[in-house]
Amino acid sequence: MHSEFYFEQAIERSLTTDGGYVKGDPKDYDQKNALIPKDVTAFVQATQPKIWERLTNFVKDKPEQQLIEDLTSALDSFGSLHVIRNGFKTVGRTCKIAYFAPNTTINETSEEQYQTNIVKITRQLKTEFNEIPDVVISINGIPVITAELKNEFSASKWNVHDAVIQYQKDRNPHGRLFEFKKRTLVHFALDTCEIQMTTRLDAENTKFLPFNRGYNNGAGNPPQEDKVRTAYLWEEVLTKSSLMDILARFLHLSVEQIKIRGDAGFRYIDVETMIFPRYHQLDAVRKLIRHSKNHGSGRNYLIQHSAGSGKSNTIAWLAHQLASLHDDKDQKIFNSIIIITDRIVLDRQLQETVAQFEHKDGVIEKIEKDSHQLARALAGNVPIIITTIQKFPYVMKSLKTQQKKGVTIELTTAKKQFAIIVDEAHSSQSGETATELRKVLNKDGIESAIASEFLDVDEEDESLTDNAKRHLFAEKAKRLRQPNLSFFAFTATPKWRTLALFDEAGENGEAPFHSYSMKQAIEEKFILDVLKNYTTYEHYFKLLKIAKEDPVLSKNKAKIELIRFVTLHPSVISQKVEIIIEHFRSVTANKIGGRAKALVVTASREAAVRYKIEFEKYIKEKGYTDIKALVAFSGKVILDDIVEKEYTEVGMNNGIKETELPEQFDSDEYQVLIVAEKYQTGFDQPLLHTMFVDKKLSGIQAVQTLSRLNRTTKGKEDTFVMDFVNNHQDIYKAFKPYYEETRLGDIPDVKKLNELGTTVDSWKLYFKKDIQDFAEVWFSNRISPTGAEHAKLNAIIDRAVDKYMKLMSDDPVQQKERQKLFKSQLQSYLNLYMFVSQIMPYADSEHEKRYVYLKALLTKLPKGMIETDIDLSKVVALQYYRLQQIGEGSINLKEGTANPLKGSTDVGTGKPNVTDYTSQLIAELNEAFSTEFTIEDQWFFDNVEKSAMRNDKIVKAAQNNPLSAFIDYFNKQLVELFLELLDKNQENCTKVLSNEAIKKKVGTRLAKQVYEQARKGA
Repeated sequence: MHSEFYFEQAIERSLTTDGGYVKGDPKDYDQKNALIPKDVTAFVQATQPKIWERLTNFVKDKPEQQLIEDLTSALDSFGSLHVIRNGFKTVGRTCKIAYFAPNTTINETSEEQYQTNIVKITRQLKTEFNEIPDVVISINGIPVITAELKNEFSASKWNVHDAVIQYQKDRNPHGRLFEFKKRTLVHFALDTCEIQMTTRLDAENTKFLPFNRGYNNGAGNPPQEDKVRTAYLWEEVLTKSSLMDILARFLHLSVEQIKIRGDAGFRYIDVETMIFPRYHQLDAVRKLIRHSKNHGSGRNYLIQHSAGSGKSNTIAWLAHQLASLHDDKDQKIFNSIIIITDRIVLDRQLQETVAQFEHKDGVIEKIEKDSHQLARALAGNVPIIITTIQKFPYVMKSLKTQQKKGVTIELTTAKKQFAIIVDEAHSSQSGETATELRKVLNKDGIESAIASEFLDVDEEDESLTDNAKRHLFAEKAKRLRQPNLSFFAFTATPKWRTLALFDEAGENGEAPFHSYSMKQAIEEKFILDVLKNYTTYEHYFKLLKIAKEDPVLSKNKAKIELIRFVTLHPSVISQKVEIIIEHFRSVTANKIGGRAKALVVTASREAAVRYKIEFEKYIKEKGYTDIKALVAFSGKVILDDIVEKEYTEVGMNNGIKETELPEQFDSDEYQVLIVAEKYQTGFDQPLLHTMFVDKKLSGIQAVQTLSRLNRTTKGKEDTFVMDFVNNHQDIYKAFKPYYEETRLGDIPDVKKLNELGTTVDSWKLYFKKDIQDFAEVWFSNRISPTGAEHAKLNAIIDRAVDKYMKLMSDDPVQQKERQKLFKSQLQSYLNLYMFVSQIMPYADSEHEKRYVYLKALLTKLPKGMIETDIDLSKVVALQYYRLQQIGEGSINLKEGTANPLKGSTDVGTGKPNVTDYTSQLIAELNEAFSTEFTIEDQWFFDNVEKSAMRNDKIVKAAQNNPLSAFIDYFNKQLVELFLELLDKNQENCTKVLSNEAIKKKVGTRLAKQVYEQARKGA
């Protein structure tokens, strides 16, 4: 009962009983043509009697033979997917070989034709090479799927991996049944627990991909009650209706141009790939389509899909299916699908994918010119529009401009619904540009809202003229959710605002609506784990005051500047450059078949320039010819110590233009790219193996930056990060919320907004009348204010600016701090209103008027005097600097629980700006960052670490406790560990144990090293 025979039988029974299949006879299979001729003939006779009659008239003796010959010829020339979708030529006519489910129920004939499809499962048929696949699935006589099944309970105990090997070793990829795209389109290897698939057999080079649902946000499949884990394949994916839908709407042939190196240099070739949706893609698209069909427009969906999820294809499939979606009354749900993206690759992929489903022009329009082109596309109901969000604020202005030229475009939105697919959605979707998008796409709906507002005017609005009220109501209305707009937001790293705004609940009752986690992508090997090899450094330094004077400085600012002085010091950067270059040459250069590249992430443009200078200097001194670097930064940089020279990216890269840099870096000539705020997001270079980080990273920025390494390519088995700034705990904290499914904590509400508004008002820099006066002028003629109106707006705001400049304080420094605090609270209010106004169930005039007033006030407040920086090179000197590796190994994201994301809305009360003498500030930094330990001391500490690793109690404590608890425990054991080594290291022990501060620093550092070593060996 546990053999593969019974596994096959169970699948066959399910598909023929509940899946709409017919049971096939292996004797009906034609080895020569790799077809089931009787099904081909039966389908044509039943659905196209005129073609069959024409066949019998032209080929009286053997019409079946002619039909099969013509079909075989078409399949060999164009492939089965093309023929199934488009038919083939026989006796001068186009003969359909499949009918797909219609989008509506209006045409009964289309539904009847769809029902005539013969979907068949045939077990144990024999090919021309005597191969016997376990299962073959055919559509109207054309084989489209094969499957090899393994039952772990059988005598052989084979599993899915043995099925993969069987495909690789025992299936001829050039045989009629298995040849790429000619007949079968996908091959499944499965057991009772897991499934893998491939669309191209290539002997031992065949690459299989997981086709699993995911379990606990990772790889695999969840256990099922009373059935095997892989039952979803035949109960859900391969049913007749599902399979026909996949053939009609998902499967597509991708043609990609790739660059290969030959004897005569590089050349481009076309590579074909048959794209079959992975399970999460199929699941996400179908659930979104089903929910949209049942609930209509006005919904906000978040799709949290990790890098490596195939997001571009998912968006393409979703867009195409939304464009043809109808409700139960056969009414089209969306007039246009608008894709918001900045990615060129998505433009190309989308157009290529949709072109395989649609054979007419005008289905897709990419907005490449201006807002006028966007307005025309919207007015013309173009089914799929690709654009950037920045074009929407100018649409209405463009319409007025064209109207003055005598060109009228009727952009009506009455009774129109739009689906907006947002690629890489972040907090920008909660900003002013997003509200303009809503205003454009629901212009008529907002007009209706304005009319109803006039019937219920707030008392506070009575002083406004009707014209001002109209524009005020419009501003309020456009911030609310619009019932004719549905948003489909895709991102791997949602911010808390994104989770709050795109809040349609998924199966677990909360957003995101659908997820494919970073954990699953890593475990399924679609991306690499960039935290697996992560080395961290700590720096130690000592500063020396060299100036005679001892100036008083702002404590916070001075400490930041002193640290910056250290990190930008040429000798410091030169130390790091030496480590970077030597590591690259000894380790990285040998990765990915000698083609690996590295990214150096710096903290500022000046740092990037100094790194490039030191790179060139070190390479020249060493005479290295096997490593060259490029640098990427914006604008111009002038260094304090080289004032006569101006540095630019193009100049430092020997004339390589900014647009040419990615392609140049992709060549064999360059190995390292030094960056400052560039190429840290969206840069897709699979050969990136190593990253050197010299910048503080946190939150989404850390995830996006380090994820530049996660792309897979042939020969790339791992990655490496060397971090000079952040520790393992910093990076763990940044990545953990996005490793599985991101959760949202408490979100601020109107009550919090009211509190913030009261706080800002309490400074008494303006009166309620100021807000009212400003609102009257602002809303009366916002688009094209006259000179007089412009002057009046400025006069109203200037009253508050004058009061701001006179904020009471005896101390000028404290006055600046009070001004800074007010601006901070004002900005917090503006940010929170932009968010809350989109989730509150009603519009509020008071907040809207305060918002536009405060936003204008913020623009007129002085930006703050640029404080004259002290030239620290004349005040302090760097006495010594030392880098010490403190951690290496993996950062394990499987440990611990992620905290829900929360928005920061507290404004605080401000911190006093403490000042101190330069000498005291230097002393404090030296105490924090310097040590008097020598190399001999380090040998002693290494022995302490080894002694701790031999102590089973300490090792178990490290393996079973969080780091903070282990540090406390370790420090209690420190004296005992030192005493074990006292005889030979009395001076070292005394130096540490006699100073509580040094003891704590050394204990913490050793604890971290022991903790990582113990857990790595667990």
